[in-house]
Amino acid sequence: MRSRSSGLGAREPETASRLSSSLEPRAPNPAEGGGRLFVVATPIGNLSDLSPRACEILAGVRLVLAEDTRHVRKLLNHYGITTAARALHEHNEAREVPRLVAELQGDAEFALVSDAGTPLLADPGYRLVRACRESGIEVLAVPGPSAVAAALSVAGLPPVPFTFAGFLPPRPGARAAALAAVATLPHTLVLFLSPHRLRPELEACADTLGGGREGALVAELTKIHERCERGSLAELAAWSAVAAPRGEYTLVVGPPAVAAATGEAATPEAARAAVEAALARGFDLAAARREAARALGITRRELYALTTRQGAR
Repeated sequence: MRSRSSGLGAREPETASRLSSSLEPRAPNPAEGGGRLFVVATPIGNLSDLSPRACEILAGVRLVLAEDTRHVRKLLNHYGITTAARALHEHNEAREVPRLVAELQGDAEFALVSDAGTPLLADPGYRLVRACRESGIEVLAVPGPSAVAAALSVAGLPPVPFTFAGFLPPRPGARAAALAAVATLPHTLVLFLSPHRLRPELEACADTLGGGREGALVAELTKIHERCERGSLAELAAWSAVAAPRGEYTLVVGPPAVAAATGEAATPEAARAAVEAALARGFDLAAARREAARALGITRRELYALTTRQGAR
C-alpha cells in the first residue's frame, strides 16, 4: 500500500500553486477595473470550518467588509489575521457602495463576508456585488459553509428541488403573507427562524403551510450542541410551546402531499410518477415507495395497488 504522502505528493505543487495564485499581483485591465472583490464564506459555528483559501484571502486583501466588524474581528483574531475590517450593512449600503466601487476600480482587493456562512443569503452585500458587476469589477467566489446546504444535508427530507425563503417577517400579517406565497410550491422549503419568535413562527408555518407537513428543525449547526427536532409542523409548533429556544434555527419543510394540495384522488399515473421522481432523487425502491406514498397522501398499500395495475412497477 502506498503511503498517504506518496499518494498525494504528485499533486501538491499544483494545489499549492492554485492556493497561492489567488492574490498574485496582475496587470490592471482598464476595461474591467483593477481591483477584485472576493465573496468569502465563513464558519456558521465551528471556527475550524474556515477553508485554507478563505484564510489566505482574508489575510491578503486590503479590507474585510462585514455586517458586524466586532463579530468578524473574533474570527480574524482566531487565525492571527490583522486585516482591517469595515462595516457594510443595510443601513449604510447606499452610502458606502459608491465609495467602495471607486476604490475597487483602482487596484484595491476587498473581501466581503457575512456574520456567518455564505454572504448575500439573508445578509447584506447584494448591492455591492451588483454594482461591481455593472462596473466591470471582477467578483470571485470563495465558497464554504452555508446553513441552507448544511440543514438540507442532515434533515432527511427531499433535498431538491428546494426554495430558500430566508427569515420570516416579524409582524404576524407580513409573516402569514410571506408563507402563503410559498405554501403551494410542490417542493421542499428552507427558512431561518428567530429564537426570539420561535413559537409564533412555527405556529404560523403549521397554520399556513399545513400542520401535517414534515419538518426538521435544526439548531446550532456545526457546534457542539447541534440538534435536530423531527416531526410534523403541528408537532414542532407544540414542541416549541414548552421548549427553551437556544441558538440559531433553520427549518426544513418537506413538500406538500399532492392529494391534500389538489383535493383529487391519486391515479396510477400519478403514483408511478411519484415513485419515479423519488427514484431519480436517489432513493432505493422501497424508500421511493414510502416517499411517493407520503407525497401523495396515501398509504403504502394504496400506492402499491396503484403502481401494480397494468403491469406497472
